[in-house]
Amino acid sequence: MQGLPTRRGDAMTTAFILNGPNLNLLGGREPEIYGTATLDEIRQASTSRGNENGLKVDFRQSNHEGELIDWVQEAREKAAGIIINPGAYTHTSIALHDALKSLEQPKIELHLSNIHAREEFRRHSYLSPAVSAVICGLGAVGYIVALDALKRLIDNSPLP
Repeated sequence: MQGLPTRRGDAMTTAFILNGPNLNLLGGREPEIYGTATLDEIRQASTSRGNENGLKVDFRQSNHEGELIDWVQEAREKAAGIIINPGAYTHTSIALHDALKSLEQPKIELHLSNIHAREEFRRHSYLSPAVSAVICGLGAVGYIVALDALKRLIDNSPLP
């Protein structure tokens, strides 16, 4: 992977974490699948890990596809990379796929559950072909793993 172009301001140190529909219900919605951590607890842990990695975390959630697309486009100028948990849009959104393809920065698709071990309709991702990596099935800790991986992708660092 080639290094990123130099950007103005703190964009080189900002990581967007974008969360899709129904993730605002974490902690109470199907905890046997998604765990008991709330989205706010995940935000706090992600912000802390981002700080440890030298990343400013911009953590967002929306139930609206168009808003997620707007944020992906915003990341073109304001972020060094993104982590996206697209929720159900994983399986339906060609528009989000196209937005992600337009982003040159590293991008990681993230899922709390293992989508490949769930219902057949959840096993296909329209987004996977447009991202740098996919992480799934680790629960809330997946956000921490994704931040560590994103930092390596941003820095173009090899594995230890």
